[in-house]
Amino acid sequence: MTSTKTLCPYCGVGCGLEVVSDESGSSKRNDLTVRGDRAHPSSQGMVCVKGGTIGEALDKNRLLYPLMRESLDEPFRQVSWDEALDAIANRIRHVVAQQGPEAVCMYGSGQLQTEDYYLAQKLLKGCLGTNNFDANSRLCMSSAVAAYIQSFGSDGPPPCYDDLEQTECAFLIGTNTADCHPIVFNRLRKYHRKKKGKVKLIVVDPRRTETAKAADLHLAIRPGTDITLMNGIAHILLHKRWIDAAFIDEATKGFQDYVEVIQQYPPEHVAEVCGISVQDLEAAAQCWGLSKSVLSLWSMGLNQFAEGTAKARTLINLHLMTGQLGKPGAGPFSLTGQPNAMGGREAGGLAHILPGYRLVKNAEHRQAVEQAWGLPEGSISPTPGLAAWDMMVGLEQGAVGLLWIAATNPAVSMPDIERTKAALRRSPFTVYQETYYPTETAEYAHVLLPAAQWGEKTGIMTNSERTVTYCQAFRPAPGEARADWEIFAEVGRRLGFEQQFSFQSSADVYAEFVQLTAGRVCDMTGLSHDRLAAEGPIQWPCPEHETEATAATKHDKRLYADHYFPTPNGRANFAAFHEKGLTEPPDPEFPFVLTNGRLYGHWHTQSRTGRIERIQKMHPEPLLEMHPIDAQHLQVQSGDWVELRSRRGTARLKVHVTQYIRKGVLFIPMHWGSLWADSAECNALTHSTVCPISLQPELKASAVAVVPIPHGEYRLEQDYLSVERETYAHSKSNLLSI
Repeated sequence: MTSTKTLCPYCGVGCGLEVVSDESGSSKRNDLTVRGDRAHPSSQGMVCVKGGTIGEALDKNRLLYPLMRESLDEPFRQVSWDEALDAIANRIRHVVAQQGPEAVCMYGSGQLQTEDYYLAQKLLKGCLGTNNFDANSRLCMSSAVAAYIQSFGSDGPPPCYDDLEQTECAFLIGTNTADCHPIVFNRLRKYHRKKKGKVKLIVVDPRRTETAKAADLHLAIRPGTDITLMNGIAHILLHKRWIDAAFIDEATKGFQDYVEVIQQYPPEHVAEVCGISVQDLEAAAQCWGLSKSVLSLWSMGLNQFAEGTAKARTLINLHLMTGQLGKPGAGPFSLTGQPNAMGGREAGGLAHILPGYRLVKNAEHRQAVEQAWGLPEGSISPTPGLAAWDMMVGLEQGAVGLLWIAATNPAVSMPDIERTKAALRRSPFTVYQETYYPTETAEYAHVLLPAAQWGEKTGIMTNSERTVTYCQAFRPAPGEARADWEIFAEVGRRLGFEQQFSFQSSADVYAEFVQLTAGRVCDMTGLSHDRLAAEGPIQWPCPEHETEATAATKHDKRLYADHYFPTPNGRANFAAFHEKGLTEPPDPEFPFVLTNGRLYGHWHTQSRTGRIERIQKMHPEPLLEMHPIDAQHLQVQSGDWVELRSRRGTARLKVHVTQYIRKGVLFIPMHWGSLWADSAECNALTHSTVCPISLQPELKASAVAVVPIPHGEYRLEQDYLSVERETYAHSKSNLLSI
């Protein structure tokens, strides 16, 4: 038997895995044993159900060969890689000649490894001259990215996972950590129990989730009132003088403007707006103000709003006014949604950034990257590219001539999904690079490229605490599947950029990438495939050549311990925001606020977990959570079917009546697309309004109405849909037999 250490390919916790396989080199999943890597510093040998069952989906419904078709009305035909790659390169040339480089777009994913991300940036932003690369991280963490950059001068979470076991007060807002980042929660929960009242856990969430059940204080606020809550806490901290005046004076800017805002948030007003008691608000403020160390954790519940950046910056304000930053057990910690969302940000994997935490608007940043890539000055456009939703609008308007999608499923995950599907249908030429088939997005592709997945390619991933892990391939890719970076490089060479894409291995790609991090906050010049393979995971910054400053912080796993920030004046910035509220508040026609999120077992759109039997048994169908008073008013009970209606679409789900949700608020899981359930798509209901700063859509709150469905009517419709589903599945199985 052989053992290979790697990283779990699901959430941003970045758990280390050890894969034990038959040394004969068998690639069958039945010959693999997956367990937690006890030596990995982030997860310490722990693994959740997703990581533990990952091997079961390796050989199910794989896309094995390149497929093409001329139009979406035609069936796919199997083609060679040469034919597929030539078609892509020729189409890119044609679009650039006819519409300009800005008509070429790529939509990537936090599932990609750093090498994949990096070469995609080099191809589009450097060689083609378009910044139109965005990723599903735009739907996930872009508000956190914007908040870190504006508050601290750079992206990058300041704390680390060790702070989970060193804090006196953990403040969790907009995160159901127990379900979405379970190993992080396991570490925090064990520590919380061990300390027996000496450590406080505060959870802010309109639902009483598994995370909230463990809390000492649960603030079940109304959706959309996060800024009001945090300004209210700040108001109390200020008036009780629970602030760090020295830190504010020496290391921050903008405090007086912030004070003028928070003075307008007295406890009685805040409690009324948020729907909580004054006593609970004061208890939260007291816990924050009197604790020696405060660690905040947040995720989609703050980021996925039109005020996402403002919410994240308001949370950071609390750390700045109390000096809770750069020390053990303290700091604002955004939990990334995907395994390499951090690596993607390091490599420049959003439409407004460049490798090494650089910005496309910054002339010096562009010049540095152009020189590194051997390109003429001015090759990189100074204009940020199209963000994820802007690409859909571009398709609607005919401004996008080629859309290349890699390792994600936007036909389920994008907001306002019927509008998204209509936009995808208008695409003149869509390339879809994916591991599994079918997926919902494959319906809108002209070219399908089989990609190698977890365990089949060697590369690097960075988790939420900036720990970099070497992920070694341990099995051959099935069929003709190729690593994503190899596909990007081959297209680059066919476009005439042989020098820029003359890599022989992913190690070569990574070696070039880390040079672009030199001197940056995310300096990784001291890392390489060989070092990471030999020494195991290493956290950045990790420069090749130490300076006096890096030597002083060599053994500190936290950023900004010296209270110096990479801003023009070296200070962190306060931000003063008033709450604007939900983009789409409830009204008499649509009286409920619908929110959504992950379940413990499933992952995103089920492209992988939907094919794992154990997880399917855990979560066999999507359910609509509803408060008993709302259920009584609608005269429905658990097990009844209802139709949800928003201004954009409908969904039909079975009701689950629970006291663990606020009255007037509904919850549905985000995972079910049309392949996995009939008319249960979460994003049929969501809207596309984005944060003006981060361009992240407000996926977390939509106004909906609920209409009960008579049992007999529903059964007739289900019988019809069952026949349709069987016909669809049969046609797919015929295609897969090519």
